[in-house]
Amino acid sequence: MSGRIYVALDTPELDKAKAIATRVRNHVGGIKLGLEFFVANGRHGVHEMAEVGLPIFLDLKFHDIPNTVAKAVQAIRPLNPAILTVHAAGGRAMLEDAKAAAPTGTKVVAVTMLTSLDPSDLSAIGLKPDPHEQVLRLTELARESGVDGIVCSGAEVAAAKAVWPHGFFVVPGVRPADGHHGDQKRVVTPRGALDAGASILVIGRPITQAEDPDIAARAIEATL
Repeated sequence: MSGRIYVALDTPELDKAKAIATRVRNHVGGIKLGLEFFVANGRHGVHEMAEVGLPIFLDLKFHDIPNTVAKAVQAIRPLNPAILTVHAAGGRAMLEDAKAAAPTGTKVVAVTMLTSLDPSDLSAIGLKPDPHEQVLRLTELARESGVDGIVCSGAEVAAAKAVWPHGFFVVPGVRPADGHHGDQKRVVTPRGALDAGASILVIGRPITQAEDPDIAARAIEATL
């Protein structure tokens, strides 16, 4: 089940990211690189991380007009990421264009709602204060637009899978039962997320900030 865990290397430091990835590579299925890493290290950094020998999840959450997103996706085609994120809130045309521009074999997944948001945050940006309803609405949009799946919290993944039985579901904000939640507001355990329908789990700080990342990854793997 270690293949279902992607370790989130949210650091701008290439050497640190590569060192952690090398240590945990036998107990995870892939590496997630986000904005912090990409802004600091660019395409060169992604190539360096690919040398570890694990699939790359490029989590850049593109959200712009359709033409701009399509060109951005085209620009990273040489990196051939296993997974790429865009924001579902960008709308159907943007999602369609992102998928059309992606390399064959790259899963394009749409972020429904950030796991750092709660009902009061939704109200503040003019939406109904119901994370569940918002995630399901955007899941339907993603499915109809032809992307491969969505990113959602473990609290919504079961309902999203009911709407989209064959979708690919990325669940971040996963924390071991004894872990700290940090800035995540809607969290589940790794086992709970898989049981609810997650395709892959994104786990960062419980592994990367552990005293021994390899032991931490192995312990999480054992719960699956």
